[in-house]
Amino acid sequence: MDYCKDLETAMRHFTTTGAFLSAKHNGHLNTMTVSWGFIGFIWGKPHFITIVRPQRHTQTIISEADGFTISIPYGSMKEALRVCGTQSGRDIDKSAVVEFIPAKTIDGAVVGGCNMYYECRTTCTDQMREAVLPPAIREKFYDNDYHHVYVGEIVDCYIQ
Repeated sequence: MDYCKDLETAMRHFTTTGAFLSAKHNGHLNTMTVSWGFIGFIWGKPHFITIVRPQRHTQTIISEADGFTISIPYGSMKEALRVCGTQSGRDIDKSAVVEFIPAKTIDGAVVGGCNMYYECRTTCTDQMREAVLPPAIREKFYDNDYHHVYVGEIVDCYIQ
């Protein structure tokens, strides 16, 4: 597995147009749009780090799941990214918006039609706290709804 393959292009699209973060637990599957996160190398393995606000439906699923997937489109999925970023899986069935395809390695799904896929097994989680964030960041990005951080070992990645 070459987790660095096409990394520059993948991260450019991830941070500018967004990607799908998907998680599955006890038969419940949801995806949401994300554009904050990064890939790094810690504990001797490649990891994808992403964040989820506590009020998101995906948060209730990913917090119980063994892992998550990141599906990055390189174009043409603007409407699906918009819907998955503005509509809750509590209110709509996201499978009517995107095509879920079984993940190759983890118990989960990726979003069909994307170009780069990362399958991650959750290594650790934590929630950001007011005390550790600079005032300028708290004031600009938070209203007491501090993100949960998900660190996932990249166990598979591939280009479609």
